[in-house]
Amino acid sequence: MSINQTVSRGAVESARRPFALRTFMIGGGVLAAILIALRLYEQAFGWSTGLDSFSDEYRLYWNNLLVFSIPAAALAAIAVAGYMWRTRDRDMDAITPAEELRRYHVLAQWLALYGLALFIALSFFTEQTAVWHMTAVRDSDFTPSNIVTFYIAYPMFVVFGIAAYAYAATRLPFFAKGFSLPFMILLVGTFMTIPNVGFNEWGHTFWVLDEIFASPLHWGFAFFGWMALGCFGVALQILSRMRELMGPECVAVITSRRK
Repeated sequence: MSINQTVSRGAVESARRPFALRTFMIGGGVLAAILIALRLYEQAFGWSTGLDSFSDEYRLYWNNLLVFSIPAAALAAIAVAGYMWRTRDRDMDAITPAEELRRYHVLAQWLALYGLALFIALSFFTEQTAVWHMTAVRDSDFTPSNIVTFYIAYPMFVVFGIAAYAYAATRLPFFAKGFSLPFMILLVGTFMTIPNVGFNEWGHTFWVLDEIFASPLHWGFAFFGWMALGCFGVALQILSRMRELMGPECVAVITSRRK
């Protein structure tokens, strides 16, 4: 019996009622709260205490933030991955088509959060760092903008990426059977923007590059950032499996709602 033939009343009922957006709403709220708080913190203390890295005020407001943010990001990644593993589905063969469809909807929410965090980090905060370099003469690689961008905003999208991959690997049979190449490109590729920060700051120490943003030293950010295009491969894998799960009966229900 094919998968299409096993789609029962539960899959049809799942198509008729909207899926919950609980994961996206909670994750989006946490993401927005952290990013807004960071931006307000920069506004309040960036120029007043962040221009002299040898001052006591800098050590209080910015060095302490750096020291806190690095282990916090590592602990958050471990906690998310650990939670997903601890609560994993231990009997995936018993998953109904309706439940698997629901889980794909949750996975899509995790991916949306990952994409949102990635976009904000690689666009808004990265460009903010570029503006800082053009307007302030820095005496340290750990400027206020660098601390917020490279050591908080970047690790944040990695945490969401780990959450998305761990959710898929522990709750969906398709991703649990092996490694998804597009998913690995998406996750590992964008993660490599963080090690590239070390190479970038090493280059800034030896060359004056604050106003030469097209220099080869910065190409790594573009190269690894564009690996986010792996999301299209992940989307194709998800849609292919969803098509198998839904079958003609469920598709007919969905299309009938649009008429």
